Amino acid sequence: MKVFKAGAAAAVAAVLALTATACGGSSDKASSDAGASGGAKKDKIVIGIKFDQPGLGLKTPDGKFAGFDVDVATYVAKELGYQPDQIEFKQAVSAERENLIANGDVKLVVATYTINDKRKAKVDFAGPYFKAHQDLLVRADDTSITKAEDLNKKKLCSVTGSTSAQNVKTKLAPEADLREYPGYSECLTGLENKSVDALTTDDSILAGYAAQEKNKGKFKLAGLKLSDEPYGIGLKKGDTELQTKVNAALKKMVEDGSWQKAVEKNFGPANYKAEPAPQITEGS
Repeated sequence: MKVFKAGAAAAVAAVLALTATACGGSSDKASSDAGASGGAKKDKIVIGIKFDQPGLGLKTPDGKFAGFDVDVATYVAKELGYQPDQIEFKQAVSAERENLIANGDVKLVVATYTINDKRKAKVDFAGPYFKAHQDLLVRADDTSITKAEDLNKKKLCSVTGSTSAQNVKTKLAPEADLREYPGYSECLTGLENKSVDALTTDDSILAGYAAQEKNKGKFKLAGLKLSDEPYGIGLKKGDTELQTKVNAALKKMVEDGSWQKAVEKNFGPANYKAEPAPQITEGS
């Protein structure tokens, strides 16, 4: 009987040991999973960019991303602790930028996002990191358009619903023949085959298209500053900590020369003369 009790005790001890080990393993795994789960939040950062703007935000046929906004986003993400392979770029069409931020679909939006009071009622901005101006793109050999008023009686192209085109027509050249196409590419085709005389939008966007390999030498910017367009980085309203960190990253990008290199790389081929980096005004 004593033998039986001893054996039973040993068996119970073994079971308890196994149970303890199992519990310990389970606890370790839970801890590991929690760590992984907690780390997952830092695993990647989702940033909204344009997918269809050469020189600024473009998704290339091989699935990569290129442009000034992409370079800015990548630099800022690095300063926030994310490597390039931890960045997920999400398409941010103009009409959806505020929703993407408010819904938490993206952490930041870096997508030719002009800072204005209407948008600031819904989101906060860091920056600005670039100052663009509305301009005209014309054929390289065209000398007839040197000021906005020259567009009177001329065919002016922009994308459907563009505020840029309406700005020209209502304020500067009321007799311009406005042609609205679905996209900038159609306007460029029209400009090349002379079915339109000029294309208008932000000069940075125009420079990006003009700098494309297939367009080199075909077009030129008129060099007019028809409006001010300070580009900012959109983020969730009230996130002052993130705003401060992004502003610090933008300042560092300018100070270490990376900002100027990005400008030259993305806009240089179009002979676009970008303004110096603007002073940061948001959050200060």
